[in-house]
Amino acid sequence: MATKDPALLVRQHGAAVSWGAVFAGGVGAAAFALILLSLGTGLGLTSISPWSSGTSNAKAFGFAAVVWICVTSILTSGLGGYLAGRLRSRWLAVDADEIHFRDTAHGFLSWALATLFTAAILTSAVSGIVRAGAQTAATTAVAGGSVTMGTMQRGNAQAATNTWPLGYFVDSLFRMPVGSSLAAPATAAGTDETARAETARIFLNSAATGDQLSPEDTAYLSQLVAQHTGLTPEAAQARVVTTYTRLLQKITALDAAAKDAADKARRVTIGASLWLFVSLLMGAFSASLMATHGGRVRQL
Repeated sequence: MATKDPALLVRQHGAAVSWGAVFAGGVGAAAFALILLSLGTGLGLTSISPWSSGTSNAKAFGFAAVVWICVTSILTSGLGGYLAGRLRSRWLAVDADEIHFRDTAHGFLSWALATLFTAAILTSAVSGIVRAGAQTAATTAVAGGSVTMGTMQRGNAQAATNTWPLGYFVDSLFRMPVGSSLAAPATAAGTDETARAETARIFLNSAATGDQLSPEDTAYLSQLVAQHTGLTPEAAQARVVTTYTRLLQKITALDAAAKDAADKARRVTIGASLWLFVSLLMGAFSASLMATHGGRVRQL
């Protein structure tokens, strides 16, 4: 029986993937990435002042963050790829093209392992921060009695009177005229609170849909304001109309500001996602390239 060629035996039984080298490269790259990200965070916090100009400061921080993330991806992935190529098994009787492909695959696998490992760690950390922030916000809301615009629109007048901006406008509606005595007309404290809550309910009934006050509501509120402030009926009606118009303008401005903030957050998220995609591509290329270099040194 003819014996097999020793070179063929090496080709058949030699492992094409050195998983130990891939794992070592991935762990090394992930650890190095955490170190550089921590360094970048520290440098960013110390080099950019929170008291400087907001627009230019944000642009500088954004550009510096993008550059640092890309550099971090290249350096860490390159280190992982080099380790994977240098520590893998030495392949005998394998042609140069096959060695180049295997080294490239080792670098790519080490980059993939490091990316998944780092993403798992960062996701866990971010989730913990989000949960802590949500719990803190909930605790603050309960303790401080804060009410959102949604609560106002649901008609919780008792809580809305203690909430900005509706509470401010209701207070201004019953404010005493300038130069008058600080002592209000003879009204009990409970009656005054009842009038404020009723006013808030009337405002909410119309402000929820952005409508103007009905003539009946305007007349009733004018009588109520005149009774509690001592204003003439004409002055009380003018105050009611002006105050309600200012409330609608404030609600419109708040809605516009919220939409603008959401749009800015959307644009920032899109930009960050695109640059993260670019940095990941750079990392994959760097890991594959350095793995081929480490493999060549290993083959010597």
